[in-house]
Amino acid sequence: MNFTRTRHTARSQRNNKIATIAFYTLGALVMLLIFWLLFTILSKGLPSLRPDFLIKQPEEIDAGGGIGPVLFNSFYILFISLLISIPIGIGAGIYMAEYAPDNRFTGALRICVESLSSVPSIVFGLLGLAIFAEYFNVGLTILGGGVSLALLNLPMLARVTEEAVRAVPGEIREAGYALGMTKFHVIRKVVLPVAMPAIVTGVCLVAGRAFGESAVIILTAGLSTSGEMWDFNLFSPGETLAVHLWYVQSEAIVEDARQIADKSAAVLVFVVLLINFIFRFPLWLGRRRGR
Repeated sequence: MNFTRTRHTARSQRNNKIATIAFYTLGALVMLLIFWLLFTILSKGLPSLRPDFLIKQPEEIDAGGGIGPVLFNSFYILFISLLISIPIGIGAGIYMAEYAPDNRFTGALRICVESLSSVPSIVFGLLGLAIFAEYFNVGLTILGGGVSLALLNLPMLARVTEEAVRAVPGEIREAGYALGMTKFHVIRKVVLPVAMPAIVTGVCLVAGRAFGESAVIILTAGLSTSGEMWDFNLFSPGETLAVHLWYVQSEAIVEDARQIADKSAAVLVFVVLLINFIFRFPLWLGRRRGR
């Protein structure tokens, strides 16, 4: 019996080492692929990038155009979409995790939310086109693009928030109740701080997705800008950087279209990385102070 147990232990240790090596190898390959993609995109655009490229107007015929208005529209539409989706999405996730009864209706609602998370973005673009361009007859606008992106991101943000809140250990909630705290204060003071890293991860995902989205913007905000650098009018056309990148790469007739596309792609990737850093830095700083 001892011999059998020893052989089983040796086999288990060998399998553990093989699995550890395999997972480390897979992780290294994924990291190498990510760094290779980032290096490929950034190395083509960043060396030739100049500050005036970020504020100049795009050119239709002459070489040397910039991305000023489309970059501003990207941030403006992102801000509008997050302003709508963050409070509603996080609130819906908290409700589903803490307040909603566990019955067939809420089960069906979760299935609907998960299904909406996987719907192609162009469907939300068509929905925004039908609402703003056809029903309200306001045309292709920044407002339509921002609201449509918010609708696109709501299901994912609600589902991520729900799972993050559900992952908080029940003992932490019980400790709060034992101190005489109400349910709302337990959620606000105990549950949300613990779940915040996962919620911030969800916000980063939807923010990066919104900033790089093109199909929704083409159908709801259009392929042009108002021609002004700082146009805060919600009913102006709102071509974004991702749409401009697609247009320059596929249909532009300027002679330096390739260089503009490379620099635009580098700016797009850099901004997405910057968004993740901005959202995660306060959490990292808070954990460091907590230690």
